[in-house]
Amino acid sequence: MNHRRVVERYYGDINNLAELLAKLVNAYRLLIGGAGELNGIALARKKDVREAIDRANELGCVIDEIIDTLEQCSCEYTNYCKIKGDILKSKVQLKYILTEIDEELKLKD
Repeated sequence: MNHRRVVERYYGDINNLAELLAKLVNAYRLLIGGAGELNGIALARKKDVREAIDRANELGCVIDEIIDTLEQCSCEYTNYCKIKGDILKSKVQLKYILTEIDEELKLKD
């Protein structure tokens, strides 16, 4: 497997984690809201409310783990992007890039 494919898959993994995080945070908010509503019901038992809060706390721990993982992974990917940008800056002259952009804009008009 070439290096580019490894980096693309790594980026894909980061995206998957970010999407999972968004879904879990949404579920967490719903669990917290459900526990709050349950607490507002006069006939609800304290045990049921505590269990609902415990479920939300368990999901909160999973969310924390995903956040930690994303922080570690995204730092490595950010370093990769910075290194790639530095290499591009040293290899490509700015005037050629500006010329390409100008030509594209002229073609669109």
